[in-house]
Amino acid sequence: MRKIKLWLLLCGWSFLAMACQKSEIQAWEEQAKQVEIIRDDFGVPHIYGKTDADAVFGLLYAQCEDDFRRVERNYIWAIGRLAELEGEGAIYSDLRAKMYMTEEEAKEAYESAPDWLRELCQAFADGVNYYLHTHPEVEPKVITRYEPWFPMYFFEGSIGGDIERISTRRIQAFYENEEALALSKYGDGLHHPDPYEEPKGSNGIVVSGELTESGNAMLLINPHTSFYFRPEVHVVSEEGLNAYGAVTWGQFFVYQGFNEKTGWIHTSTFVDFIDEFEEEIVQEGNKLHYRYGDEVRSVDSVKVSLDYLVGDSLQSQDFTFYRTHHGPITHKIDDKWVATKINWDPVNALIQSFTRTKLANYEEFREMMDIRTNSSNNTVFADSEGNIGYFHGNFIPKRSPDFDFSRPVDGSDPNTDWQGLHTVDESITILNPATGWIQNCNSTPFTAAGPYSPKREDYPPYMAPDQENFRGIHAVVLLENAKNLTLDSFRELAYDPFIPAFARLIPALITAHQKQGGNPETQKAIAILSDWDFRTGKESVATSLAHFYANNYQREFRDLNQLTENEKLEAHSDPQVQKNMVAVLEETLRQMEEDFGTWDTPWGEINRFQRLSGDIDLKYDDDQPYIPVGMASGRWGALASFGASTKEGTKRLYGSSGNSFVAVVEFGEKVRAKSILAGGQNSDPKSPHFLDQAQRYADGDFKDVAFYSEDVQKRAKEKYHRGKDSNSASKAGKRKVNPLWFFS
Repeated sequence: MRKIKLWLLLCGWSFLAMACQKSEIQAWEEQAKQVEIIRDDFGVPHIYGKTDADAVFGLLYAQCEDDFRRVERNYIWAIGRLAELEGEGAIYSDLRAKMYMTEEEAKEAYESAPDWLRELCQAFADGVNYYLHTHPEVEPKVITRYEPWFPMYFFEGSIGGDIERISTRRIQAFYENEEALALSKYGDGLHHPDPYEEPKGSNGIVVSGELTESGNAMLLINPHTSFYFRPEVHVVSEEGLNAYGAVTWGQFFVYQGFNEKTGWIHTSTFVDFIDEFEEEIVQEGNKLHYRYGDEVRSVDSVKVSLDYLVGDSLQSQDFTFYRTHHGPITHKIDDKWVATKINWDPVNALIQSFTRTKLANYEEFREMMDIRTNSSNNTVFADSEGNIGYFHGNFIPKRSPDFDFSRPVDGSDPNTDWQGLHTVDESITILNPATGWIQNCNSTPFTAAGPYSPKREDYPPYMAPDQENFRGIHAVVLLENAKNLTLDSFRELAYDPFIPAFARLIPALITAHQKQGGNPETQKAIAILSDWDFRTGKESVATSLAHFYANNYQREFRDLNQLTENEKLEAHSDPQVQKNMVAVLEETLRQMEEDFGTWDTPWGEINRFQRLSGDIDLKYDDDQPYIPVGMASGRWGALASFGASTKEGTKRLYGSSGNSFVAVVEFGEKVRAKSILAGGQNSDPKSPHFLDQAQRYADGDFKDVAFYSEDVQKRAKEKYHRGKDSNSASKAGKRKVNPLWFFS
C-alpha cells in the first residue's frame, strides 16, 4: 500500500509538472507573439515589443541567437558556478560571489524589487529559457534553467567590476590556511592592473553645437573592452523604450548608447570606492566576535556548499565564511582579519541602469544619477537640447579625512566607517563648459574641459586619484583645435593616428644616437624614425620600430605613463643613459629580425585582426588569413585603441581588446549615428555576420545606424516573432525537461 501511495504521489507530481511546463511554454509563446525581431543588413537586432518586458524578452532571445555561450558564461561566473565548468581552480571565484550575496539573499533582493523591475527580470529569464526551449540542439554547460533573480548578481555591466578587484588568491590563502599574504606594492590587498598590460577603459568625448557644422551636440561612444564583450542592439517598446547601443551579454539594458534625446558613455574611473577594514577578532568559546568602539559584536558565519568539476562528474566542498558589518572577511594582514567593503545594492543598481536608457534630457539624467549606484564608472553625456556633461564617478563613500583609505584602516574605530555617500553635487561634475567640449579617457577630470576643468584642490584626494594619460593629452590637443565638426570629421578626430607617447620618446632616442653613435643597422632605423611624423599606419615601418622599442624601453627604464606630466626625455644627458638607450634599440632590432625575418617590416604585417572561430578563448595562427591593422595601442596614446599582443604559438601581434563597439552620435531634431563593431554581430563562423564588419573595423569605415522604423524597414533582411507558428518553434518540445524545475 505504501508503494502504491508513493507511486500515486509521484504520478501526481509528474502530472502537475507537465501541466506547469505546458502552461509556461504557452506563456512564452504568447509573449513571443508580442515581440518582433528585425535583423538589418549587418545582423543588428532591432527588437520591438508592446511592453518593456516584451522588449527585454526579445532582447535576451536575440542575444542568445548571436552568442549563447557568452550569455551563459557571464552568468556561470556571476552567480558563482564557474567551478562546475572549469574545475576546482575556479572555486574561490565562486566563493567570492557567494560571500557578497548568497542564493537566498539574491532571491530576497529580487522579491524586494518594484513590480516593474521584477517583470523585467522575469522577462530576462523567460527570454533565455524560451531560446533553449526552441533550440534543443544547444546544450547548456552548467545552467539548464535561468531564474529571475540571476540579474541581482550581474547588475553593473562594466569591465573589471568592483568584485573582480578582490583577490581570489587572498581568499584562498585565508580560508584554506588562515594565511596572511604580503600587501601589494600599493599597500593594500586589492587587485591592481599591470601597468605594462594593455589598458582597459574607454574614451568618451562630447562637443557642443558651437563646434559642429549643424549646431547640434555630438557624442563619441568609444569603449575599450575585450573584443566581442558586447554586441550591438536596438530595443523599442510602446512604453517609451527606444535605446540603441552596446549591451553586455546577458544583461537586459543598453549599457553604453543613446536614445532619440540623450546619449551616454561610461569610462572606467579610479575614484576610491572600495575599502579594507582590519578587524580585531575576539574568540569566546566557540563564538567569534569583533571589537567596534566600546562594543563587542558577533561575527556572522555563513555556510555554503560549492560544486566543482572533476573529470566528468561533480564533487562538492563546504565552506564557512565570515562577515562583519563592513563586509565579508576576504583575507588577512599579519594577525588581523580584513573585511572588504564594496558597493552592493543590486536592486537600485538595476533601476539606475534601466532608467538611464529612457530619459529625455540632462535634467532627467541628472536626477537619475542621484540613485548613486554606478561605482566603477565616469559618465560622459549629451542631449538633443544641446547640453554636454560629465560625472566623475557616482558611488563615492564619504570618509573621515583623518585616515588614509588608500590602505587598510582600523575597523574597530567607528570613525573609519563610511559616513554615507557624497551627493552628486559634492562630486566632480561638468556641465556646458565654455570650451564647448569635454573628454575623459580614463584620465584625470582636471583636464576634462581644458581651462574650464574642475580644480584638484576643491575635492578630497580619494575622489579623483586618477592620473593623466597619453590618450587624455591626445584628446585635449585635438579638441582645442576642433571646429565645424560633422559626424564624419568627428569620427576622424576619434581615429586621429598621431601617437603622443612616441612623440615624447623617439626624439630622445634620436638625440642619444646622434651623440653616442651606433652600428649601421641602428643608423638605418634612426633615419626612418627621424623622418617620421609620429602617425601610425599599416605601411609604417616607424610604428613597428617605435612599438617594440617602447616596450623594451619600459622594461629597461620606466613605465611611459610616468612621462605624461611634461617631463622632457631630452634631459637624458647622461652619456651612460644615452648608451643604454642605443643598446635598447640594438636589442629591439635583433628581436625583430629574429621574429619577422627583418626589422624593416610594415606595421600592418605585424599588427593583425584575426577571428578564426566563435570560441570565447580564441586561438590565433600566423599562417591563417588576417586583416592588417594600422591602429596602435591605447597605452601609447592612440585614441582608436587596438590592443594587440603575441598569442600562444605566434610571433605576430593579434588584437583582442581596444576599440570594440564604437559610435558617433549627433543629437538634433532627429538623432543620427554611425557605428562599427569588431568582427561582426554573430559568433557563428557560418553566419554572414561573423566577419562582415572586420575590414570596415580595420579601416575605421563606420556603417550608418538604422534607428527610425522607416530606416530599419528599408534595411531589414529578416523578420520574426519566434512564437508558436514560427519555423524555429517546430523544434520545440524535444529538450528533456526535469519536472522538478517547477518545484525548485
